[in-house]
Amino acid sequence: MKKRVIIRGDKVQDVGYRLFLLEVAESFGLKGFQARNVENYVEFLVEGEEKQVTAFIKFAKTNYPEFAKVEAVVDEDYDGNVMSIEGFYRSFSLNQLVKIVNTGISMLGRQDLMLEKQDSMLEKQDALLEKQDKMLGKQDLMLGKMDLMLEKQDKMLEKQDKMLEKQDLMLEKQDILINEVKDLRKDLKAYMEERFQKIELEIARIKEKIGIK
Repeated sequence: MKKRVIIRGDKVQDVGYRLFLLEVAESFGLKGFQARNVENYVEFLVEGEEKQVTAFIKFAKTNYPEFAKVEAVVDEDYDGNVMSIEGFYRSFSLNQLVKIVNTGISMLGRQDLMLEKQDSMLEKQDALLEKQDKMLGKQDLMLGKMDLMLEKQDKMLEKQDKMLEKQDLMLEKQDILINEVKDLRKDLKAYMEERFQKIELEIARIKEKIGIK
């Protein structure tokens, strides 16, 4: 007996359907087995004794791979050639090996691209670090100049403090001199008043002697 089995659903490809039913076909002792993905469904061709093929179809209609989403499983008679299980297994294994190799090559290409991007990023990082070093060098230079300016400012402040000290001394001396001048004026005023009094007394005596009132 030969049968064609079509399995449709939202997710019937890339869920391991062919390996899933290949194992069942071997366990049921089928003679021929063939499978392929067609657009939005999976097609299986099976050949064997009627009892074996019937059991296989019954299983296919009630059992699905873990991640498959099946809507319908339809079977129909088939009169074409069906590949032997051994032949399909070899073909499928070779196909999977080619996929693995292609995937590996693709991954290597992506890895090379990632390495190129990583090298580019490292180059940019080195450039940034170099700029940062230059900026730090300029910053150190500016800090050095700032330190010199602060030293000069400290020296100027020291000189200013000395000038203020001298100014304070001069003001103290000026206050002393002013006080001395004030005292001298007081003494001079008292002396002049005393002299004026003596002169007036002398004038009065002279007037009295010569009879002038």
